[in-house]
Amino acid sequence: MKQRVYIETSVVSYLTARPSRDLIDAARQELTREWWNERKEAFDLYISQFVLDEAGDGDADAARRRLLLLEEIPLLETTQEVVALGKALVQEDVLPQKAAVDAFHIATATVHGMDVLLTWNCRHLANGEILGAVGRLVIAKGYDSPVICTPEGMMGE
Repeated sequence: MKQRVYIETSVVSYLTARPSRDLIDAARQELTREWWNERKEAFDLYISQFVLDEAGDGDADAARRRLLLLEEIPLLETTQEVVALGKALVQEDVLPQKAAVDAFHIATATVHGMDVLLTWNCRHLANGEILGAVGRLVIAKGYDSPVICTPEGMMGE
């Protein structure tokens, strides 16, 4: 059985962005392309309306490229449980208010039983300083926490 992977917006942004001159961003772009081209078929991929909303923002040409890439990926429903868990992540100070959409990414992946939340957002998602608090809250609310990691962490052997 394939692992179920929630693709957060930053992954698609790195995948479709024009080549960066910044060394870290360029490396992330390359790792993302490598994962997408060589590894994504090993997983069942999912997104949410939150991903579509973020992907559609900004430069029209870039938004078009992001949304085109997401067309074939199944959309997870934004249920009452997703909303409640997302709000709890913010209200209980696990994530700051400015990261409310990130809380909803976590909530969507969690409520829908995703194995992995794949992201390049290392400020509010793939952040070792907050992952413990996220996991504790998710478990306290009766869910299993998905693994939250970057494409680099999903490259296989």
